Amino acid sequence: MTARIPGNDHRVLTPPELGAWTPSLRVSVVVPAYGGQDKLDLVLAGLAGQSYPTELTEVIVVDNGSDPPLRLPALRPPGTRLITCPVPGRAHARNAGLAAATGDVIHWLDSDVVLDRRSIEAHMRWHHAAPYLVVTGYLRFTPAEPPTPEAVAAAGDLAELFEPAEPHAWLVDLIERTGGLTDNPHRAFSLHVGGATSVGAALLTAAGPMDTDLILGQDTEMGYRLAQAGAVFVPEPLSRAFHLGPTMRMRGKAPIDRVSHAFVADRIPSYRWLRSHPARQWKVPYLEVVVEAGGRAGYDEVRATVDAVLAGTLPDVAVTVVGPWDRVTAEGRAPLRNPDLETMLVRGHYAHEGRVRFALAAPEAARVTVPYREEAVPYPGETAGERRPEGERGSVTAAPYRLRLPAGWTPGEDTLARLLDLAVEGEYGLVSVLLAEEAGNAGTPGNAEDAEDPGNADGAEGAEKAGDTGDAGGAASEGDAGDAGLVTARLERTAAFARAAIVAGEGEDLDDAVDDVFGVLWVDGETHGFTAGPRQITGRRSAYRARIEARAEADRLAKEAERLRGEVARWKEESGRWRRNAVELRREVGGLRKELAAARKELAAARKVMQLGLLSSVRRAITRRR
Repeated sequence: MTARIPGNDHRVLTPPELGAWTPSLRVSVVVPAYGGQDKLDLVLAGLAGQSYPTELTEVIVVDNGSDPPLRLPALRPPGTRLITCPVPGRAHARNAGLAAATGDVIHWLDSDVVLDRRSIEAHMRWHHAAPYLVVTGYLRFTPAEPPTPEAVAAAGDLAELFEPAEPHAWLVDLIERTGGLTDNPHRAFSLHVGGATSVGAALLTAAGPMDTDLILGQDTEMGYRLAQAGAVFVPEPLSRAFHLGPTMRMRGKAPIDRVSHAFVADRIPSYRWLRSHPARQWKVPYLEVVVEAGGRAGYDEVRATVDAVLAGTLPDVAVTVVGPWDRVTAEGRAPLRNPDLETMLVRGHYAHEGRVRFALAAPEAARVTVPYREEAVPYPGETAGERRPEGERGSVTAAPYRLRLPAGWTPGEDTLARLLDLAVEGEYGLVSVLLAEEAGNAGTPGNAEDAEDPGNADGAEGAEKAGDTGDAGGAASEGDAGDAGLVTARLERTAAFARAAIVAGEGEDLDDAVDDVFGVLWVDGETHGFTAGPRQITGRRSAYRARIEARAEADRLAKEAERLRGEVARWKEESGRWRRNAVELRREVGGLRKELAAARKELAAARKVMQLGLLSSVRRAITRRR
């Protein structure tokens, strides 16, 4: 049983100890070279002393047009061959070596990198543990004076000859920041560096050869495609190698990145920071949406779905419309009676839309296509051998995500972007979206009645088509085989399904294997903005006007807020004045209260005096009368 590695957590594997195991896989070491015979002699001397069995090792040196031509020195591994590749460029040379290789594992090696004695063995023990690994050793850059080939072959530890040396700082930092590439599996492919990396030959067959259109960044771009093919990336500290002198990148990182980024932005969707433009289209889209036409899905349903996808906030998207395009013919005399009218309308409507391509069958759940474009289905009226301009044909690419969406169901403006955020943040291999649970609904909104009518031949045919998944593992956009009546959309991560296809047992449902290696999540379609039927599309001009109006309204509200802040300040000042007046009034009231109290005392005293005087007068009057 093939080992199942979740995400990029290679720690679940336990490779054998060095020197304590019996290998069986053959390795082909591919060394592209242009000049530098003296360095090549040291590289081959290092390979001659490897601990991995020589009978399981072949070395292929590719002379990429050196003048004078390269030669094989006497000190070299027994299974060493020299071939030539006159087309200039390291990618061409590597592809030539790859084509000549016969090993189970391909070990890339630059012609100025000398391997430590146990380096290849350290790589190969991992490849015996799982067939879908990419293993990279630790490079150190040495300024030391080159020794003789004999000294390299005899050295028990190359550090004696090449230290002190500088580590590959960027690579070490990446490994340390990601817990050995286990914490951020979306960026693990960056580990694929051509100086000293080994890859399973079957994995390379799935991903394809190096991209010869690239000037720089070929290693990273191939790493991306290997990831889409299901690879797990392993840093191996026991595999040490010494680079003779600094690399071109160490001599000038900024200009190297400038050139590299100009090309890899088109090919590596995972580098989101290189795709900040709000409307650009790229060679490899971030998301491929698959929509099926024909059968029950007519022109109106397909158009509603495709238009909604293209009008969303995610511009980095391509659409594959699946239908019987090879049998669609134009009817010049009675077009309305054409039995292929619906599919012909779909084809005509999107024939010149660069983000839409046409396919005869839905793509399989696990697929990496190299080169990036395949032979498109001929358009009506094309003759044998006739080709339309490249821009008018769709492209099949290794997009990291694929959404299978039933025709007639439309995502909201931000639905696809939100769904992708959910998948990326949760690192899920599959996000299934429940769209409807109506019995008899074959996936096209509004057609449940036809599907339930046994006397309706078209409805029966449509229901039959809806039940045919066409994908390994039952990956159907209209609902899985075990979920009768469910209408679903499926967001599939390409790398997860490629990995699942490698590890799945005979007869095992592919979704179950995806759940093991990456995880599966179910979400509600309505909650995430999916609706049945067409929706109002907001054009760019309307969106622009809405932004202008929103900015004007924001400016008005800002001014109103400023005015209100002024009013608040004025009222605060007024309330302060009122508080001061209140204090003064309280003081005056207090004074008046004191004066009133004093007056009351004086009045009481006066009353007492008056009472005493009156009493004395009465007494005197009484006395006189007597």
